[in-house]
This record gives sequence, structure tokens and C-alpha cells, in this order.
Amino acid sequence: MLVVFVYVHVKPESIEAFKQASLENARHSVQEPGIARFDVVQQLDDPTKFVLIEVYRTADDPARHKETAHYQQWRDTVAEMMAEPRSSIKCTNVFPDDEKWG
Repeated sequence: MLVVFVYVHVKPESIEAFKQASLENARHSVQEPGIARFDVVQQLDDPTKFVLIEVYRTADDPARHKETAHYQQWRDTVAEMMAEPRSSIKCTNVFPDDEKWG
């Protein structure tokens, strides 16, 4: 499993539009065979900050995800909503093991 945390800081006036675009992307993303989990979370003490938590089955699956129409639409839609460029870190899960992720 490959776990990617994508950190996003959006402009205050774009919070709701970003949430809607990200939810649409997430709904489609969880249908991809290479994605075990896809969460969109919003920071409580700063609602302009979000984390996308993407759990991929293999190291090749993020590239496949970026080829999808829904990802490309999300990327283009939210580009002007960003207060700063998004960043990410890649991790491997220690627990639960791969079997628990389904």
C-alpha cells in the first residue's frame, strides 16, 4: 500500500467550492480499482486547510489516478482556489496491514 497525504490551503472565499469539487473527485476516485481509500478532511481550527488522504494498492496506481478525467477536472477546477501550491508526502502503512484495507 502507498498512502499519500496531499496538503491543500485554499483561499477563504473558495472553501465551499473546493469542498464540492473535492467531494466529486473523491466519489469517482473510490471507484477506481487501484484506490483502497480516499478521504477529504478539513482542519477544524483553520477551515481553509484540507488534507486529501489517498490510499493506493500499488505504487503504479497514483499515476493511473492522475490519468482519469475526474482527477484532471478536479485539478483544473481547483487550481485558482489555492492560496499556495499544494504539497504531499508519501508513506507506507505499518498498521493495519494490507489485508485490513480490503
